[in-house]
Amino acid sequence: MGCALTVSTAYNYGMTDLQILQDKLLATIRDYGSCAVAFSAGVDSTVVAKAAQLALGDDAIAVTADSPSLASGELDDAKRLASLIGIRHLVIGTQEIADPNYKANNFDRCYFCKSELYTRMIGLTQDWGVNVLVNGANLDDQSDHRPGMRAANENSVRSPLIEVGIGKADVRRLAEAWQLPVWNKPAMPCLSSRVAYGVEVTSERLRMIDQGEQWLKQRGWQEVRVRYHEGDLARIEVPVDQLSALLEPDCQRDLIEAFQEIGFRYVTVDLKGLRSGSLNSVVPVELIEINQSQKQVARETES
Repeated sequence: MGCALTVSTAYNYGMTDLQILQDKLLATIRDYGSCAVAFSAGVDSTVVAKAAQLALGDDAIAVTADSPSLASGELDDAKRLASLIGIRHLVIGTQEIADPNYKANNFDRCYFCKSELYTRMIGLTQDWGVNVLVNGANLDDQSDHRPGMRAANENSVRSPLIEVGIGKADVRRLAEAWQLPVWNKPAMPCLSSRVAYGVEVTSERLRMIDQGEQWLKQRGWQEVRVRYHEGDLARIEVPVDQLSALLEPDCQRDLIEAFQEIGFRYVTVDLKGLRSGSLNSVVPVELIEINQSQKQVARETES
């Protein structure tokens, strides 16, 4: 039978308060006057880009960062989505992987990535003719370890979804209402988020992760993480209800062979299944508390 999976997913959302949320979001962005949206092609930044185009027209642009940490196909998706939305789209190269602080892959790795992105964007705002930098952070992002939000605060980046009080479920409702094809797209953090903390981030390791995830996606597992651990060990996460197909003998054989060809020495499957941000379970509690305190200060400052 080989290694493949067939699944279908459907979301059903009510539309009761959607128009109110939409109007608030557009009004908030309209007040910016002009903006550049950090655009990753995920559902959050796509909704913000769509809202920016509706609110500001030609005074809004979407900006995608291209680097080794971007998964295969995501840049092409960003180009297609920007064209569909009708927003001007720019691609800039970022060099976070050249930063020793980023490569060291400590708990604050994302801070250095976002600092690189926002610094590059700030340096180009005059050329672009925009007043405000905007990201796609939503209300639910404030409950997790997100050092990138510190970089956003330091660079005066606005988060309109948070300002309006929009969480992930409402983001998907807006995306579906606006007929954006990413409305049910699984979360797609950067490839570096798959490398275990303390293990150096390298272009070769990102390549291995990317190729491993692409191999699984081509066989039907759309929600998947290939976590890289010391010693070229792959820890594969898929939803619990899809584990049995992955553990079929034919699939195991194909999986091991493919991953060893990619460069992994060991291949493991996590029986707990897919958990977004599972590597954050080792983040010290005091760091999470510091992040929460910083976010509270930022909210009070904005108000």
